Formats: sequence, structure tokens, C-alpha cells
Amino acid sequence: MRIKDNVAARLRELGAELRRDVSLAEQTSLGIGGTTDELLLGHYDSIPAVMRLLADEKIAHRFLGGGTNVLVADGDLPWIVLHLPHAQPGMRVEGNAAYVDASADLGGMVTFCAKHDLGGMEGLIGVPGSVGGALRMNAGAYGTQIGPHVREVELYRAATGKMETLRGSDIRFDYRHTSFAPDDVMLRVKLELPSKPFKEVLAGIRVCNEKRRSSQPLNQKSAGCIFKNPTGGSAGRMIDELGLKGHRVGDAMVSDRHANFFVNTGQARCSDMLQLMDEVRERVRRAYGIELETEVIVWQN
Repeated sequence: MRIKDNVAARLRELGAELRRDVSLAEQTSLGIGGTTDELLLGHYDSIPAVMRLLADEKIAHRFLGGGTNVLVADGDLPWIVLHLPHAQPGMRVEGNAAYVDASADLGGMVTFCAKHDLGGMEGLIGVPGSVGGALRMNAGAYGTQIGPHVREVELYRAATGKMETLRGSDIRFDYRHTSFAPDDVMLRVKLELPSKPFKEVLAGIRVCNEKRRSSQPLNQKSAGCIFKNPTGGSAGRMIDELGLKGHRVGDAMVSDRHANFFVNTGQARCSDMLQLMDEVRERVRRAYGIELETEVIVWQN
């Protein structure tokens, strides 16, 4: 989608920077995605006005964070992508509370808190993406989830057109799912973390990093786990047991290191990855009677 020049001028007045014909394949960890216009927001306070303008002009849009858990459609996309302000995202600590902008890197936040002797987040150190994305999906790994540490979330709520602050107790955090509305935009979060000496946090981080290096295709293009683990089970183990490691459609392939990671080995298209997901899901359904749910977010036209 292309934004008209007159609308672009009004967006510039609101401090937003427009970039034309951006390839989302270059902005996603899977290296897959079509082209569209991109809007870089200048500051948080301008978000309501920008969103009103987009609504008035009937411009479809989606917010893109770190691009690490999303599979984007091919070709010319019928919506623009928006990015939160991300120049030096704010992070500060007061006692056991950490206040972090949603655009901050998740791993960077874990390290920042560790340097202030705050732990509890070690398992998230290697989870790629932004803090906002982690909030939306209740990111977790190695027994750690972000949800239990959340005390407040400041967001832009499209339903009201206003900035709002939600208490952590008013948000439902489930396994890889939350009660945020699809068009809520996370802006900042307040986390409450346990005190822990930096050396102990660092030791935990090193253990988690070693586990990742030994089991995940960190040097290949992927979006992390493709499927959610079913209750009491492991999607990766079932896929592995079916001998599907290395199974491929075009350049989309089930990783030979971790069966729940699907990788782009070259020039995979979204259609290749979707077909691969469908084939694996069908094999698991036939063999185990289980319908796998996707963990990766799919942006289709």
C-alpha cells in the first residue's frame, strides 16, 4: 500500500517518518515478506493523532515490533507497517520495579535488569524480539514467562482512541496468549522483579544461552517455535518422532536441529512456509489426533 503525498505531509507534521516501498523480508527474522510503506513514529504522544489520521483516510495498518515471531504474506501488501519510537528506548529501575519502553529489545532489558541486581527473567535472554511483542504473546522459555512479573502496562487502545494504563491483575496471561485486544498497542511496562546478585543472574543467563546454542538453529532464518506445545506434550518431539526433520517445501524446511523451528534456507516464500506448516500439522493430526496451534503470527493479505 502507498500513502498519498498529502497524507504523508500531514504525518510528517506529527513527527512520523515515511519510508516508501520497504521490503518486510528485510525486517523479519524469517526473511519472508512483501513490500509496503513504512511509518516510523517520532514520539509516543503523537500516536492518538496518527491513528486518527489513518482511520480518517481508511489506511489499513499493522504494528511491527522486532519482526521475530511473524510470517508475512508475499507481494504488494494491502496495509502499511508502523514502528514505535525506538531510538534509545527508555529503561530505568526503582527498587524492584523496572520501567521499560515496549520498543526495547527483550534481551537488552534482561541484561539491563541484571546489572541492577534484578533477576527472574534469565530464561528470556535468548528470546528475540521486543518487549512489546513479549507482552502480547506472554513470551516464555525455560520455565520463565513475562506475565507474572507485569504490574502495569501503558498502551494505546484503538477501541477508545486513548492512552490507557492497565494493572497487571486486569490482564490475563495464558500460555503464549494474553487478553490484550488485537489492535492494542503496548507502549511501556512496569515489571516487579526479585532481587538477585548480578553474578547469579549472569550464571543463569549463561546456562540458558548454552541450552539454546546446543538445540536451536540460531544461525538460520527462523521465527522461533512455529507451533504451541499442546497440553502435556511437545510439538517438537511429535514432529521429530514422525521423522520430519529436514522435510521441506521449496526453501522452507523443518530444522534438523529443532523440529519445531521451521527455517528459510534460501528464498522461501510465505506460501512455501504455510504449505509446510499445513503438511506437518496434518501429519501430527493423523498420527496423534492432536491439532497443533500456530505460535507464529501469520499476516496474510
